[in-house]
Amino acid sequence: MNAIPAPILMMENVTVDFDGFKAVNDVSLSLSPGELRILIGPNGAGKSTICDTIIGRVRATSGRITFKDHNITNLAEQEIVRLGICRKFQTPGVLPTLTVMQNLLVAARKNRAWWRALTTSVPADELASAEEILEKIGLTDRREIIAADLAHGEKQWLEIGMVVATDADLLLLDEPTAGMGPQDTQRTADLILSLLGRHAVLVIDHDMSFVEALNGYTTVLHQGQVLKEGTVAEVRADAQVAAVYLGRAKE
Repeated sequence: MNAIPAPILMMENVTVDFDGFKAVNDVSLSLSPGELRILIGPNGAGKSTICDTIIGRVRATSGRITFKDHNITNLAEQEIVRLGICRKFQTPGVLPTLTVMQNLLVAARKNRAWWRALTTSVPADELASAEEILEKIGLTDRREIIAADLAHGEKQWLEIGMVVATDADLLLLDEPTAGMGPQDTQRTADLILSLLGRHAVLVIDHDMSFVEALNGYTTVLHQGQVLKEGTVAEVRADAQVAAVYLGRAKE
């Protein structure tokens, strides 16, 4: 019998209190290596705050966060990134004056000083990684295009590629399909699913069509607390979840 792998990420009874307002309230969850976890919930449910807390932008008031057996609860953001967590924000953060390929090469450089990344020769392994990611995100024919000239969906895919290029073990993707139509949303879901195994991925969203396309284990948040966990089908069938999404939940 194969042993169950130890979680790569564990949040234990995490609370984030902003002057009496509990944006996150006693939340626990775990994520295994290579696994997909989806966080959903209406606006203000605490999804992005959880992401901020994992990456160190926000401090937990109480509780503990462990990543690869390191207690990261009080570590600085740059230390957490070095351990192998990388985040994509809702608004694309590509470098607009650089080409698609240059953006990937900057992200792939083990020396994170971006000005050195463009003024020194690129090691063969980093170049090969960028080429592979370029194909994976479907922008091979756009490699020499300045990032500012990309369509919105292409910028989102490029930033996902940049997150992947860091070779982080855990990728945090905050609303990666924001502003996309159905076709681009499905393409984004396919891209994320192709990353699993090599990377664990935590996706934050509220679009149920996107969540259904991903079809991963899902945690539903409401008012900073875990309301429901389970498969997409289980979550969809839950009366409380339906009430929250339709705005009829009891406060």
